[in-house]
Amino acid sequence: LTLSGVSGSLGVHIGLLKYIKVINLPSNNICGPIPQELGNCSMLEQLDVSGNFLSGEIPESLGNLKKLSYLSLYNNSLSGEIPEGLFKNHFLQDVFLNENKLSGSIPSSVGEMTSLRSFWLTQNALSGGLPDSIGNCTKLEELYLLDNRLSGSLPKTLSYVKGLKVLDATGNSFTGEIDFSFENCKLEKFIFSFNQMRGGIPAWLGNCSSLTELALVNNSFSGQIPPSLGLLSNLTLLMLSQNSLSGPIPPEIGNCRLLEWLELDHNMLEGTVPKELANLRHLQKLFLFENRLTGEFPEGIWSIRYLRSVLIYSNGFTGKLPLKLAELKLLENITLFDNFFTGVIPLGLGVNSPLQQIDFTNNSFTGGIPPYICSRKRLRVLVLGFNLLNGSIPSNVADCPGLQRIILRNNDLTGPIPHFRNCAALGYTDFSHNSLSGDIPASLGKCINTTMINWSANKLVGPIPPEIGNLVNLGVLNLSQNSLQGALPAQVSSCSKLYILDLSFNSLHGSALTTVSSLKLLAQLRLQENKFSGGLPDSLSQLVMLLELQLGGNILGGSIPSSLGKLIKLIALNLSSNGLVGDLRTPLGNLVELESFL
Repeated sequence: LTLSGVSGSLGVHIGLLKYIKVINLPSNNICGPIPQELGNCSMLEQLDVSGNFLSGEIPESLGNLKKLSYLSLYNNSLSGEIPEGLFKNHFLQDVFLNENKLSGSIPSSVGEMTSLRSFWLTQNALSGGLPDSIGNCTKLEELYLLDNRLSGSLPKTLSYVKGLKVLDATGNSFTGEIDFSFENCKLEKFIFSFNQMRGGIPAWLGNCSSLTELALVNNSFSGQIPPSLGLLSNLTLLMLSQNSLSGPIPPEIGNCRLLEWLELDHNMLEGTVPKELANLRHLQKLFLFENRLTGEFPEGIWSIRYLRSVLIYSNGFTGKLPLKLAELKLLENITLFDNFFTGVIPLGLGVNSPLQQIDFTNNSFTGGIPPYICSRKRLRVLVLGFNLLNGSIPSNVADCPGLQRIILRNNDLTGPIPHFRNCAALGYTDFSHNSLSGDIPASLGKCINTTMINWSANKLVGPIPPEIGNLVNLGVLNLSQNSLQGALPAQVSSCSKLYILDLSFNSLHGSALTTVSSLKLLAQLRLQENKFSGGLPDSLSQLVMLLELQLGGNILGGSIPSSLGKLIKLIALNLSSNGLVGDLRTPLGNLVELESFL
């Protein structure tokens, strides 16, 4: 009666069905506890009430069902400990208790299920260790323990479970080394990610010719990657990241011709990337970041047509990106930051690839930004800062509807900032420290979800457009060190989330302080070295979050109001090189956090 809409509870009368052999009620709306009386159904061979809304504890009486071979209680809300008697049954072959709220330890009676084939305890709150008696389950093929609170060392008796195909203990607190081994290994999946395992990766894993997935992520494994892993001709997934592995990447890994996902990041691997990795013609994801790898990155890897993600940042790679990179039709993420790559970024990058993320920060790339980098309209992140790029920002970039973050800082880009056409998703732009010129485009006001703008240290001219007031989510606006002119538009007061406003070192004029006094979240206000005039309004005292107030080098005049002393969080205050007068002793006396005053 799967998905039949059966509701209500099982009820105590179910115990009257003394000759029933099969109860099959998965994926219905049954609620309440499992009645103790179910233990009276002594002829029962199969019990499946998975995917319901059962609650309470598993009754001890289920241990009376000595002919039960199939037990499926997964995906309910069962709680409490697993009864010791439940597993005292040598007929049980398949046990599914996953996705409940079970606690306590795994009963040592697990070893009495000598016919056991599948044992699923996933997503509970079980604690303690895996009992040594598991070694008695010599017919066991699937052991799923992931997402519990299990701890201790794995028992050496697992060596007796010679037919084990799947062992997944992800997301526990197992410790110690892998002390067991399998002769004539039948393993297909061996997954121990997110535990506290240590020691070396055992070389015997290379004998597991049927292994398709090997994942040991986020442990404390050390030593070198065994070259014997290159014997795993059926391996599709190799994940050894976030450990303390050292030494080189074995070139033998290139023999794993079916490999689709190679994840070795966050280790201490060193040496060069073996050119044999280019033999992995089915590779989709290559994660080598946060290691100590050096040398020229093998050009042949860029010819693997199934590549989707290449994350190799924070190493010491050298070399150039070949033109063939632009031919990859599945590439989504290429992240190379903090390396020593040189040369021109292939101009065709983005034409064929559904790129979503590009991060080439802190290399030595030259030439221009590829003009069609967002031609597939899927780009979300474009980060090319701290390179040697020149030329203009392609208009294609400003017409990228999904773009959320663009960082082009510290290059030698010139020309105007392009007009924004599809920028509703854009949240962060940093064009600082370039040689960009021209006006700030009024179309910036369309980027209504922008939270950060840093276009400082360029050659921008003209006024700040009033459309800036449309950016109601803006938190940081830094237009300092340009040649901007005109008055600060009153519409800036609509940017009520601003906490950093830096317009310093421009040629702005007029009275700006009344406008900014309504920005109650301001922590840093930098208006120094402009031509702002007028006095210091009392309304400045409303900026009680202010840590830094830089007004030096303007043509401000009038008296310094005593209300300035209400800005008690101020750390830095600069009023120098103005025409301000008055006694500072009263306001300064209240500024007990002040560290810098000019």
